[in-house]
Amino acid sequence: MIMFSIFLVLIVIVCFLLIVVIMVQNPKGGGLSSSIGGSQQLGGVQKTTDFLDKSTWTLGILLIVLIMFSSLSFNSGNSEVKILDEKQVAPAKTETPAPAATQTPAPATEEPAK
Repeated sequence: MIMFSIFLVLIVIVCFLLIVVIMVQNPKGGGLSSSIGGSQQLGGVQKTTDFLDKSTWTLGILLIVLIMFSSLSFNSGNSEVKILDEKQVAPAKTETPAPAATQTPAPATEEPAK
């Protein structure tokens, strides 16, 4: 269960970073680069757009991978997890053998002497 908690924290961090990267982008291509002012700063407009685009794809793929690994760690961590709880399933009827009838020996009859 501790591995699932670690994955959960990492997923939250990646989601936050993904939100920040997406909010910085401008759908028309300006985004962060339009507020910088010149093409000489931070490698220019094209470099900033490429960085934000690659960051979005990288964080998105990382998020999917973390979700898959957290799913695997959640199921493998507890081997007693079952789809149906045994208490919910009706127990199978087992036929118990009837108690052995106590047979009393038949009274010994003497055969007539010949």
